[in-house]
Amino acid sequence: MWDPAKYLSFGDHRARPFFDLLARVRVESPRAVVDLGCGPGNLTVTMAQRWPNARISAIDSSAEMVAAAQQRGVDASLADLREWRPAEDVDVVISNAALQWVPGHPELLGKWARELAPGSWIGVQVPANFAAPSHALIRELVAEPAWFERLEPVRLREENATLGPDGYAEAMCAAGCHVDAWETTYLQQLDGADAVLEWITGTALRPIRAALSDADWQEFRAALAPRLAEAYPRRSDGTTWFPFRRVFVVARVK
Repeated sequence: MWDPAKYLSFGDHRARPFFDLLARVRVESPRAVVDLGCGPGNLTVTMAQRWPNARISAIDSSAEMVAAAQQRGVDASLADLREWRPAEDVDVVISNAALQWVPGHPELLGKWARELAPGSWIGVQVPANFAAPSHALIRELVAEPAWFERLEPVRLREENATLGPDGYAEAMCAAGCHVDAWETTYLQQLDGADAVLEWITGTALRPIRAALSDADWQEFRAALAPRLAEAYPRRSDGTTWFPFRRVFVVARVK
């Protein structure tokens, strides 16, 4: 289960890569724009400002996120990204921080590109920090005897959950696209106690939270918190540096 309020607790940091992505999608007057994995819709609504004459729609696999997006006036539907197919008038496809949850998504991107009309655009951003201490420490804790039996069924994203810019570039070139791919590491300055723990609670820890009782969840958090605090020490002003690598690919169908 996704918690829109928790996800938005670091809304400014989560929004910045979206706008960096959209800045490289150089299309003036698309007919239809689709946001795949729209989350709570706070960023989807900005696309109507960018392209006021376009039909903007969105999908997400979380009922909670779809409800939050609909409350913002987004034409959002509950659907699996793997089942989505572009309509004939779709000129822009955006997926921001969603495809990392979808196994085999590079092949899915290629399939979309082959189904879109020439001149259409695909813009994708995925987190690529799964080898970072924040995620490595989660995997280490889950593997310990005290947690392994309770959490063995939980599918955690591995270090290779996403590709590098070259991998996405090759996949999209093979699908017949002109490609612009890059990566950025954002040095995020987070406020508050246990800031990194609170950040990953809204994303990476979501499957673990869903698998545990309230009491077990609090025990897991208590075990993880000091490890994260050591890896990401709090500064004297109360903030914490949290480097976050993200990979981008913008492709135009030939």
